[in-house]
Amino acid sequence: MFPRSRILPLAAASALLAAGCSAGTTAADAGPPRAGGTLTLAVGSNPDCLDPQQASTNASLNVGRQLVDSLTDQDPKTGEIKPWLADSWQVNADSTSFTFHLRPGATFSDGTPVDAAAVKTSFDGIKALGVKAALGSGYLAAYQGSTVVDPQTVRLDFAAPSAQFLQASSTMSLGVLAPAAYAKSADQRCQGDGLVGSGPFVFTSFKQNADIVLSKRKGYAWGSSLWQHQGEAYLDRIDYKVVPEPGVRTGSLLSGQLSATTEVQPVDEAQFQGNGFGEQTRPNPGIVFNLHANTTRGVLTDEVVRQAVSAGIDRQEVVDTVLSPNYKPATSILATTTPLYTDLSADLKFDPARAARLLDGDGWVPGPDGIRVKNGQRLSAAVVFAPVFNQNQSVLELVQQQLRKIGFDLRIEQHTTAESTQLQQAGNYDFLWYNVTRTDPDILRNTFSTKAGNRSKLPAGNPLDAQLDAQAASLDPAVRRPAAEQAQKLIVEHAYAIPVFELTQVVAFGQDTHAIGFEASSRLQLFDTWVSGS
Repeated sequence: MFPRSRILPLAAASALLAAGCSAGTTAADAGPPRAGGTLTLAVGSNPDCLDPQQASTNASLNVGRQLVDSLTDQDPKTGEIKPWLADSWQVNADSTSFTFHLRPGATFSDGTPVDAAAVKTSFDGIKALGVKAALGSGYLAAYQGSTVVDPQTVRLDFAAPSAQFLQASSTMSLGVLAPAAYAKSADQRCQGDGLVGSGPFVFTSFKQNADIVLSKRKGYAWGSSLWQHQGEAYLDRIDYKVVPEPGVRTGSLLSGQLSATTEVQPVDEAQFQGNGFGEQTRPNPGIVFNLHANTTRGVLTDEVVRQAVSAGIDRQEVVDTVLSPNYKPATSILATTTPLYTDLSADLKFDPARAARLLDGDGWVPGPDGIRVKNGQRLSAAVVFAPVFNQNQSVLELVQQQLRKIGFDLRIEQHTTAESTQLQQAGNYDFLWYNVTRTDPDILRNTFSTKAGNRSKLPAGNPLDAQLDAQAASLDPAVRRPAAEQAQKLIVEHAYAIPVFELTQVVAFGQDTHAIGFEASSRLQLFDTWVSGS
């Protein structure tokens, strides 16, 4: 066992993990932070679930992060793991056992203590959710159980090396809920019923497709060591407004009906750069937006076809045409802000001539409508997507146009988030279009390993599995880096998934709103946020 002080941070380049920029009226201009008031914040979609242990969309996680505390926190600037509910911890030599010493005095909103027994109940509850724990199930894939060492000490044990778990313990997906929460069903918790956390805000109400209201937790005094102040949150209330139409969100903020809005569209960004408004931006770490291939379906069983599709996508044109300078073309399956990211831009270069050579050599010839055919089969595949990011359809339509030029027919199929999840779990797709946010390279194991998500439907024992297992075996970046680098290379070279662009969170706010923050996973952290004015 070794003490927390000897655990190395994952991030090597702190500048890449730094939060973005803000403009407009600053907190200093408005004086010192003041308590009280309501933040009225627009989100672009109805949350799929308010329970942070089950949620997966940005809208849901931006709510859930305010309701629960985590065992640890992660510094957005350095990637280092810092104290929160746990003030110290130890990890054994092979990363299969994690012992957390809890800070005294923390309580859930029902008054019960955040003690070792509650932590055990919470983690056992996440494990029991199975696939309903969209992110947590991957983090806890090898979780065997927890042991209450004493009232303030809990040990979590894993069946296999799980170096990623220390970072996972900082996420809201493993945020701690009170034992009473598990008296309610998973579906009930999704609607806020019994959603009892220890966070700085408490659930008040949820009206589907309308709004979600949170209220300040009175007496809160156990915030993360990374936050700017201690004690209670400044805001009395957060009112999330569900506003799917980007133009309505923009107009409502400009007219003063909103304090802030998430998901500012690239075309609208300039309106909030000055004139009393401001923007806060932060790139999402983790898996970039990509076309993830089911390698057992149709034309995508052919690796040459997948490689040609990758070469036929002009990622810079996607950013320049549909997005904005706040976004980056993908240069790996991982975003540049992810610890142990590897630059594979040379392998993801737009090269339509190479795409044509690959397809010509593979026997695909142009048909009468320009789409290639082979043995009577059209070179065509469908992509399943949900509109969780407003520009998804526009991006895919541009990619569709690009791929037609190499003779590939990309069919675009829009589904709800729930429908997309069902199709993904059933393996009923050609391409999946998605991104996953996480500040740890182990997100690749969650998604690609045949022992976990296996969205590519690869056979067990493939070379990628070995690299994904190796990077999960040690906390030391010097040990993890080679395996993480090789995993990224294998994914890109074999085009198991075809990276397109890196997502960026862009939040705009009015002159009376201050200190909107992001945690390391680019989710909103509103503990230090405050409002001024009348």
